[in-house]
Amino acid sequence: MLPFAIAVSPVFCALGAVQVLGLVAAGVARLTEGTPHEAGGQWLCLVALAVMGTVCGVAIQFGPDTAAAAAGTLALMTLISVADFSRPR
Repeated sequence: MLPFAIAVSPVFCALGAVQVLGLVAAGVARLTEGTPHEAGGQWLCLVALAVMGTVCGVAIQFGPDTAAAAAGTLALMTLISVADFSRPR
């Protein structure tokens, strides 16, 4: 047995996994820019944004901390997929 084991709800684990996968999808969309896989990366990101938006709505019932974490993830995903920090050419 782990000495510091804590009981964690599977729902919270699922919410965390969805958040991580959403951030990965946004990163993949950025990395595929200019490649033949760009359309697939954009669709993946769009679907992940829709899922994360739904998670934000569902997370409200689990309390303000969970909803804030989901909203923060959605905001970060949007920033990753929209902001362009490259130097102008």
